Amino acid sequence: MDCSRLRTLVHRFCAGEENWVDSRTIYVGHREPPPGAEAYIPQRYPDNRIVSSKYTFWNFIPKNLFEQFRRIANFYFLIIFLVQLIIDTPTSPVTSGLPLFFVITVTAIKQGYEDWLRHKADNAMNQCPVHFIQHSKLVRKQSRKLRVGDIVMVKEDETFPCDLIFLSSNRADGTCHVTTASLDGESSHKTHYAVQDTKGFRTEEEIGGLQATIECEQPQPDLYKFVGRINIYSDLSDPVVRPLGSENLLLRGATLKNTEKIFGVAIYTGMETKMALNYQSKSQKRSAVEKSMNVFLIVYLCILVSKALVNTVLKYVWQSEPSRDEPWYNQKTQSERQRNLFLRAFTDFLAFMVLFNYIIPVSMYVTVEMQKFLGSYFITWDEDMFDAETGEGPLVNTSDLNEELGQVEYVFTDKTGTLTENNMEFKECCIEGHVYVPHVICNGQVLPDSSGIDMIDSSPSVSGREREELFFRALCLCHTVQVKDDDDVDGPRKSPDSGKSCVYISSSPDEVALVEGVQRLGFTFLRLKDNYMELLNRESDVERFELLEILSFDSVRRRMSVIVKSATGDIYLFCKGADSSIFPRVIEGKVEQIRARVERNAVEGLRTLCVAYKKLNPEEYEGVGKLLQAAKVALQDREKKLAEAYEQIERDLVLLGATAVEDRLQEKAADTIEALQKAGIKVWVLTGDKMETAAATCYACRLFRRSTQLLELTTKRLEEQSLHDVLFELSKTVLRHSGSLTRDPFSGLSTDGQDYGLIIDGAALSLVLKPREEGSSGNYRELFLEICRNCSAVLCCRMAPLQKAQIVKLIKFSKEHPITLAIGDGANDVSMILEAHVGIGVIGKEGRQAARNSDYAIPKFKHLKKMLLVHGHFYYIRIAELVQYFFYKNVCFIFPQFLYQFFCGFSQQTLYDTAYLTLYNITFTSLPILLYSLMEQHVSADALKRDPVLYRDIAKNALLRWRVFIYWTFLGVFDALVFFFGAYFMFENTTVTSNGQIMTTSTHMIFGNWTFGTLVFTVMVFTVTLKLALDTHYWTWVNHFVIWGSLLFYVVFSLLWGGVIWPFLSYQRMYYVFLHMLCSGPAWLAVLLLVTVGLLPDVLKKVLCRQLWPTATERIQNASVRCWDGIPGFTPLEPLHSLGHRSPGALAARTTRAVYRSQEYCVLAPGLALPHGCCHSSWRHGRRTSRPGTPV
Repeated sequence: MDCSRLRTLVHRFCAGEENWVDSRTIYVGHREPPPGAEAYIPQRYPDNRIVSSKYTFWNFIPKNLFEQFRRIANFYFLIIFLVQLIIDTPTSPVTSGLPLFFVITVTAIKQGYEDWLRHKADNAMNQCPVHFIQHSKLVRKQSRKLRVGDIVMVKEDETFPCDLIFLSSNRADGTCHVTTASLDGESSHKTHYAVQDTKGFRTEEEIGGLQATIECEQPQPDLYKFVGRINIYSDLSDPVVRPLGSENLLLRGATLKNTEKIFGVAIYTGMETKMALNYQSKSQKRSAVEKSMNVFLIVYLCILVSKALVNTVLKYVWQSEPSRDEPWYNQKTQSERQRNLFLRAFTDFLAFMVLFNYIIPVSMYVTVEMQKFLGSYFITWDEDMFDAETGEGPLVNTSDLNEELGQVEYVFTDKTGTLTENNMEFKECCIEGHVYVPHVICNGQVLPDSSGIDMIDSSPSVSGREREELFFRALCLCHTVQVKDDDDVDGPRKSPDSGKSCVYISSSPDEVALVEGVQRLGFTFLRLKDNYMELLNRESDVERFELLEILSFDSVRRRMSVIVKSATGDIYLFCKGADSSIFPRVIEGKVEQIRARVERNAVEGLRTLCVAYKKLNPEEYEGVGKLLQAAKVALQDREKKLAEAYEQIERDLVLLGATAVEDRLQEKAADTIEALQKAGIKVWVLTGDKMETAAATCYACRLFRRSTQLLELTTKRLEEQSLHDVLFELSKTVLRHSGSLTRDPFSGLSTDGQDYGLIIDGAALSLVLKPREEGSSGNYRELFLEICRNCSAVLCCRMAPLQKAQIVKLIKFSKEHPITLAIGDGANDVSMILEAHVGIGVIGKEGRQAARNSDYAIPKFKHLKKMLLVHGHFYYIRIAELVQYFFYKNVCFIFPQFLYQFFCGFSQQTLYDTAYLTLYNITFTSLPILLYSLMEQHVSADALKRDPVLYRDIAKNALLRWRVFIYWTFLGVFDALVFFFGAYFMFENTTVTSNGQIMTTSTHMIFGNWTFGTLVFTVMVFTVTLKLALDTHYWTWVNHFVIWGSLLFYVVFSLLWGGVIWPFLSYQRMYYVFLHMLCSGPAWLAVLLLVTVGLLPDVLKKVLCRQLWPTATERIQNASVRCWDGIPGFTPLEPLHSLGHRSPGALAARTTRAVYRSQEYCVLAPGLALPHGCCHSSWRHGRRTSRPGTPV
């Protein structure tokens, strides 16, 4: 045995805090430094495995059993089963043990299968091959085997397997380009830089000979922060120390682009990588329906205890007379007389608990599990949610939250890649009042690429032409775009001078769109080489500009500038930025005309930038250079000094024009958000983008309307006012109108035309969530939440991944406890996806981390509309009916047993046979409600999509409120009274025949306790099954087969169970009982009469409520019924006849899939609709081929 391995494991799991340090030292390539170096502190690092699964092979059984027995019903039936094993009870332990075993087994199989899929996905990632350097040679091994200190080689378009320090690349300048779409939601290229002293290493031998150590901070989740240093040792001198920052760090999940290969050393692996640290820990999500079920179970458990206690007390009251306690035919033994009274009472109490335990429907849980598991396939089968462009369909990672899709009150959505396609498109530019649009169609002719179209004034003058060319040069020079230097990009690459085949990359997709747009207008950026920028003008001449300085963009300045020197020696400062940042610094130009155009484009949701310039003479540039150099070399307050220098340089500008770029929304994204708001769902956008960009997108997707007044809680405003003052000012603004405006209680939209939209950034959110130091008055959270409640929409920008989760958590645990849904497409969205009640991943361009860690995955944002408004609505309606129906039918089942004790001296005699007790919930009444909960459609899918207001009928758990629960319970009690006393009065007068049998004097029917119980049971089975038939709106041949088949099965089973002598039974008390009952005409009459009386109250209630207080859903149902009245020749079974020529297998498959394909409705009036066939000529020969909501 390997003892060293054992010691390592013991040390890893038993190490105390004395071994914990706030930094780590890493040996590059596992090579020790030369003698005399600082001593190395031993540390243990995890391997590179990523784990998203919940179970392992060893802990599945105990952990799954623990989670299942946390459910009240499962734990209760376990106790009942143990009681039945220990003491003498009136029923067999099989009656409780068998259903419990069935429930536990089915649930374990379902959850085990889902976790196996997660294991499969983890293994695919962990077993991905990677290349690393070992003994100066390239070796290949699995990703999970990587260790901290390994030197890894990554090739172009590969994903980094762990967090790496960038050592070298094949590029001479020691740079590489990466996309971090799966981390921060940005698919643009970012430039990273190798360590200065190692960037020249090109071969495995050179890298393998590197002797260095890295000192860095311990893992922390901030994607944009890293602090460390590298010590490079050589034989001839002291170690060279170089600082390391975020520009040297390559993160797991990012993808290498435009670089052939790179070498890096692993510093964080596995669950310590920044990507993994931004994942929230997995927790068991429970739906609101399941929580309601647990509460209802507690109520029924209290009812059960009360019943058992009352019967125990009444039993001893009844037996207080000796003649009743010890009748002559049932004398007690001496040991029974000497038994302790309290022990006997407790035993009797447990026996009554066992007798009445069927009021707790344990089979409800297995039915719910089956309904969720099978019902989830309807999402994956939905052809409307399949995206032909990507070839992807919806995925269901967990089926436990299906009904939660119908209860969503808040949707938190990412922006880039979720609402938008993340593809920027240059739309137009405005130069001194003249608008230029590439590829403009004028009088049926497509203008050439280099042409513009005058939209405002006449054609520009000579001086205007100069400004026009200066504007185009500014766009070609004022950026950080680089040219992809591959030899083959979509075919052979043309020479750079042609300017037609350049592929641009940049950290900002806006910059790429601008450079590509101005290329279509005649000016092409060619390359940046040796600090010279080259561009191709309209005359196909190459112009060279020396790049002197770059004044980088930041979110506070909201602009960037470059200082360039032309071939003629002229020095220009070109500046571009937001209009609010450029206009105050302009002293010349057609400001008003350009401002009007910018405002018009902003209203249309376009991203706008203004462009300005100024010319510098050599003396001015010399002063600028000294000012910038002094700020750059400062060690203290460097950022502040740079900002002051930029402020002095970027002034007295000449305005050239403005640009408009469109970040194209995903198809039907605006329609989806509008439908969600109509459904009463509040939509929040959480993004890492800057405020202006995000706000423009919110206008484009109609989250913000033109009438929306925007309220800002941003860093810029907090620099002018304190947080306290800003919050109270915003609160006064929104609350001043809240009393006078008519506001929608669900969506928060004002019906009087004035709405508020809140914009908050990450820094301001941190201050809001930070507890107040004085502590006495709490914090600002409640005030912030009150402002948000009165806003129709909220935009959160500059959000880190964990801040997104904090926002979701803040709303999730507010006093209303709303149901939240988070949707995103990148790894930066995983935290909020896991935090929300329901997490949805978009299968997009930004990797599959979000889809893999979500509860559901969809190809496009537009599919969220159908998932919530249709699937969510149906799921909730079905499972709410399932839960209430189970409680109802179990009250009907067990309350006659309770009444029977008053007529049998509280002797714990069962009313029903053991077979009936065991099979009532498992077979006789299980399939109809299961099929109902899978296929019911109370209105058509098209009606739900067309009228989102119907979603509000089920909002806030409307169908599982106490009022509805009490109604179903009392309905069950009423029906139980009808069953029991209806049969009792039928058998009220009896006589004894010559052979000792008891016969009713009025009906001459053989009577006994089993006949009485069988009659009650028969009426009950027919009543609860027909009750479900009355509630069914969507009839197919499957429903007919199951409902009528269940009743037929009960009759056939009863005939066989009592009509055959079974050799494996020691006694057969039901022999010939059911057949005798059927031979009596009055028994048939009693069944018909009692079933009718039992169903009558529910029918009357439905009729009255539909006529007097109809919901929006019921109005559509009534309109549909009125439309079909008077149509000759229609029967509910007509779809079966119309499909009769098909094979049974094809018919079944087509019927199952057709559940979600319903006929269109044409709107007659608000809230009313009619089937498509009533408005269009779809009738032939007096008959319609199909019925709305019926499979075709």
